[in-house]
Amino acid sequence: MDFQTLGQEIRHLRRQRRISQQLMAEHLAISRTTLNALELGKAGDIGVKKIIKILDYLGMELSV
Repeated sequence: MDFQTLGQEIRHLRRQRRISQQLMAEHLAISRTTLNALELGKAGDIGVKKIIKILDYLGMELSV
């Protein structure tokens, strides 16, 4: 899975749960800009720890 597909899935799950980017960013202590960039597939070097944190918040997990 590439970052664009991952970002789309994160956006879908977040919206499905009716969570705003701002609220999710505040709960995860990341910027809303970073979350938005990830959802758009433009996050660049976001780091695996942040991705795991985001997926965990949404009840998902990263697998290889």
